[in-house]
Amino acid sequence: MAVNRVDLLNHTFSRALRGYDTDEVDNVIQEVADTLARLGDERVRLANRVAQLEERMAEYSERENALRQTLLASQRMMEDLKNAAQKEGQLIIEAAQNHAENLTNQANQRLARILDEISEARKLKAQFEFKVRSVIEGHLKLLELGQMEDARMERATAAINRRSMEKPGQASADAVKDAE
Repeated sequence: MAVNRVDLLNHTFSRALRGYDTDEVDNVIQEVADTLARLGDERVRLANRVAQLEERMAEYSERENALRQTLLASQRMMEDLKNAAQKEGQLIIEAAQNHAENLTNQANQRLARILDEISEARKLKAQFEFKVRSVIEGHLKLLELGQMEDARMERATAAINRRSMEKPGQASADAVKDAE
């Protein structure tokens, strides 16, 4: 049987001979009732405190769950960002490699054109040298022919001069024949 303060205070005991002192029993009952009241109040206060703590614990649990979800979302986002950065880095590297390869190809093509131009310039130089040499050789031959002609003329003139001293009329015709 559960007894509360009001029940205890309203309870009356039957009177018997040689029983307990009624004032003393009333005082004990009053103290017990006060103690029950105080314990009941404390029980209510503690029950309220437990309810408050349970509410706070539920809030903290919700916050913890929210933080976990946020942390997981942050980790996923970080992984996504990391993967995206790696992909972007790989694309940048590939683009740089392609650009370097294009530059190398362009440089090789330019080198090939320059080598072709050098080869063509050498051919033109050889042709020019050949033509100049031919012209020089032609002029040398002309000079040699001119010298030979001068020498023949000198001989003819000398022959004419010698004969003119010997026979004045006949000397020029004979000198021309000798010169030839």
